Amino acid sequence: MPSATTTEAVPIETAHEDMIHDAQLDYYGKRLATCSSDRTVKVFDVIGGEPLKSSGHTLKGHTGPVWQVAWAHPKFGHILASCSYDGKVLIWGERSQGTADGGWTRVKEHTLHTASVNSVSWAPHELGAMLACASSDGKLSVLTFKDDGQWGADIFNGHAIGCNSVSWAPATQPGSLIHPQQPGAQPSAPFKRFASAGCDNLVKIWGYREDTQSWVEEETLDGHTDWVRDVAWAPNIGLPRSYIATASQDKTVLIWTKDSMTSPWVKTALDPSTASGAPSAAAAGKFPDVVWRVSWSLAGNILAVSCGDGKVTLWKENLRGTWECVSDMSS
Repeated sequence: MPSATTTEAVPIETAHEDMIHDAQLDYYGKRLATCSSDRTVKVFDVIGGEPLKSSGHTLKGHTGPVWQVAWAHPKFGHILASCSYDGKVLIWGERSQGTADGGWTRVKEHTLHTASVNSVSWAPHELGAMLACASSDGKLSVLTFKDDGQWGADIFNGHAIGCNSVSWAPATQPGSLIHPQQPGAQPSAPFKRFASAGCDNLVKIWGYREDTQSWVEEETLDGHTDWVRDVAWAPNIGLPRSYIATASQDKTVLIWTKDSMTSPWVKTALDPSTASGAPSAAAAGKFPDVVWRVSWSLAGNILAVSCGDGKVTLWKENLRGTWECVSDMSS
């Protein structure tokens, strides 16, 4: 019988029987969730930076490949969302550690979409327990979970042909660090806003109107010439400038910047041909292959770009306002 202190690390590529599509650490970096074409989600404890084989839980409920997983903020408990080709979004919750059947259980099932759900993203915790979903049926949905256990869903048309990704805006108002609230003034309510990426080559920004209790399209960002595969809104600590990164089938990554609430979004294309080690024949502004994912660091100042050629590059804006490749890693 193995010792209770045995900690056997498991290579993630052997944890599933098929291709892994996503892997996400929780807020504290203590849990790792993965999902795969084998229709399962797996959850591991992480000790010393390594997932433990002995701690693994397999979550079954999807009937198609699982594309993405997302952890809710810990203030809502140990909650995980997963989305799949089967058109479902499943919400998983961890049972109390003290129960005899400790583990994970399916607590909600969202089945309003009629095609593959490709992306799920939890809102900033200041907005409450809200989950945005993007589907190949062309619709977006937002699930809202109440303290009394009730939940509601808003579903609306997003992008022609299909929606590929969603990303929430920070709850902190841009510029609030530079222009602090006046003494005695009523605190401004966090605003609900997110971006979506679609097969219509567009990125759209959606805001929630409290007066009509509905989501409305606020702006459209038109800069790509093929499907937009991913969108990532950068974290913000109250500085004036907002950043959105978009990745596309057209082999480009665009950085959209907005200097104030009223100014327009300005786009800048990353240029991999300027990176060290880039092929001499590299086309300016074009990556070697389709760009699948973009992800910001927690501070919002470094962007990771995942390309179809198997490489991940890290980008940072220099003092001149130019985006430079600061690291090039082969996967």
